[in-house]
Amino acid sequence: MSGPYLEFSRAEWSKLSLATPLPLTENDIVRLRGLGDPISLAEVDAIYRPISRLLNLYIKAAGALNDATSAFLGELVPKAPYLVGITGSVAVGKTTVARVLREMIARWPETPQVALVTTDAFLFPNEELARRGLMDRKGFPETYDRAALLDFVQRVKADEPEVTAPVYSHVIYDIIPGATTTVRQPDVLILEGLNILQPDENGIAGTVGLDDYLDFSIYVDANTADIRNWYIDRFLALRATAFQKPDSYFRRFAELPDAEAIELAAGLWENINEPNLDENILPTRSRANLVLVKGGNHNVTEVLLKRR
Repeated sequence: MSGPYLEFSRAEWSKLSLATPLPLTENDIVRLRGLGDPISLAEVDAIYRPISRLLNLYIKAAGALNDATSAFLGELVPKAPYLVGITGSVAVGKTTVARVLREMIARWPETPQVALVTTDAFLFPNEELARRGLMDRKGFPETYDRAALLDFVQRVKADEPEVTAPVYSHVIYDIIPGATTTVRQPDVLILEGLNILQPDENGIAGTVGLDDYLDFSIYVDANTADIRNWYIDRFLALRATAFQKPDSYFRRFAELPDAEAIELAAGLWENINEPNLDENILPTRSRANLVLVKGGNHNVTEVLLKRR
């Protein structure tokens, strides 16, 4: 194998942790899967069990390195939470990946406390996006409060007792005023979002970026045409569920006929989500430690692990 990644077929990857027990059940998978992402227990067994074991090994190695540093300095060096970043396009299934791995990592005795935060929590409120003329670019890097996100991650990595983050609602399509979520010294923090592998806020060489704090990163990849289809399918599913809620930002789309709903979803994909993928998300793929390549049926067909 050449290049920066070791390449594994699905069959090869699934054999790497046969001695590791699978801690989740079918009921767990039903609870964890995201809308439009039909992940199965067999998929978790083949793909995510080895990832869980690999991360367990890396986390224990990080702890051993911390102990070695403490021995060298002759004083105790506090252990920082292990930070796992998960990224990829809208509708590619990264939320399900994050949820499944949170559950699996928490079953290891070394890491019982696993927190999950999405970078959507650090989007600017709609009022601010409107003031900046950015509502039609929501999800692009400039629509996030990158300074607040970086401060949050720095404080978590500094092992502060409590660190709060805003809360984003996909129903109202906005930050919930006054709502917060609190992270309390987790063993592992999983950070899931679109643009977490960008090196820094402004593209200035030498400045500290979010990815400087990541201990391990996962990019969920798929053919763009497949992601487009998944996005449209998810939009149609939301039309019959979340869009029906009286306080939904998208309530006006709930009763659209199929043809109009598909046309609208395709337009949103082509004008917002695909350009963001091409310009900002996909170029960061090569920065990831692990790449999960999905086929058209959502199952992972290939795994790429960066040489360390």
